[in-house]
Amino acid sequence: MSITKHLKEIKASLPETVTLVAVSKTKPVSDLMEAYNAGQRIFGENKIQEMAEKHAEMPKDIEWHMIGHVQRNKVKYMAEFVSLIHGVDSFKLLKEINKQAEKHNRIIDCLFQIKIAEEDSKFGMSADEASQLLASEEFSELKHIRIVGLMGMATFTEDLEQVENEFQYLKRTFTALKAEHSELQIVSMGMSGDYELAIKNGSTMVRVGSRIFGSRNYNN
Repeated sequence: MSITKHLKEIKASLPETVTLVAVSKTKPVSDLMEAYNAGQRIFGENKIQEMAEKHAEMPKDIEWHMIGHVQRNKVKYMAEFVSLIHGVDSFKLLKEINKQAEKHNRIIDCLFQIKIAEEDSKFGMSADEASQLLASEEFSELKHIRIVGLMGMATFTEDLEQVENEFQYLKRTFTALKAEHSELQIVSMGMSGDYELAIKNGSTMVRVGSRIFGSRNYNN
């Protein structure tokens, strides 16, 4: 089945309140252009250099989302064009994004990555850390970033009850923080295997790759 057909099926199944990020990491520009020609305008990448190369080649009305773990020394390569950075997990990273955004006279939208999974391999800050950071004076001095929501990655498991509990935890965290910070709008959770469950539990942005593009191409 074609990328176009997969994409249209998924879009038709999503509520209007949910934004679809087409996760295009490792995929060639030709695949992304098929999705683009089918109406998709938001693409998610997890390597900054790969995203920058695709940005240079592709139409300029695309929103590029950085969905992977961000290395501070690479922020400069995407600061000019990135629309949303999903994985902000420390104040140091936020400071670097702010610094690079200022060079381009931009305000870059970011999501705090909250650690909702029990796996050690997942990055993220605790709910308390996010709350303290949003309330801090040092955060208020950063004029070139805007925190617009939260992101979380559930445990990679067949246990859907555990995944659902983790999604509910992220949604509760979001609701509590939004009560103090009305600018928070996005709950980014759910991927190809669990996005329906994520939407049921309050996700407003899903990151879907293999269900659109097929399994990933990893270079050996």
